[in-house]
Formats: sequence, structure tokens, C-alpha cells
Amino acid sequence: MATLRPGRYRHFKGNEYEVLGVARDSETEQEVVVYRALYGERGLWVRPLAMFTEIIERDGRKVPRFAYLEDASGNAAKA
Repeated sequence: MATLRPGRYRHFKGNEYEVLGVARDSETEQEVVVYRALYGERGLWVRPLAMFTEIIERDGRKVPRFAYLEDASGNAAKA
């Protein structure tokens, strides 16, 4: 199973999320990221790992769909 650092991430549109971990779909065995919105109702979501970690094009620039910010203890990402 792939690894993805748990912690806080920022979506390219600006909202922040807490990644809880990577799980496997019981029917397809596809790896999915389990994450919680850090705004509004703080809903729990899943998204395919490949989509979560992909690089997209936004305003002519290539950016990560979700950018890692810090771990669960508040230790910021190293540049």
C-alpha cells in the first residue's frame, strides 16, 4: 500500500483538509485517501490516491491538487 503523510493539506482552490490515512476499497482494492474538511461541517471524504497526489494545471502553472502543509503535531512542511 502506498504511503501519504497524515497531516494538513491545502487544496489548490484554497480550502484545507486533514489527511487521516490511506485505505483500500474492499471491492476494487483501489487505494483511497481518507480526509476531513477543516471548514464547515468538517465532513469526512475519500478520494482515489492517484487523484489526490496528481499535479494539475491551474492558471498556466503546474501545482499539486493537494499541497502538504504540516503534520498532525503542527510541524510545517520543509521547503
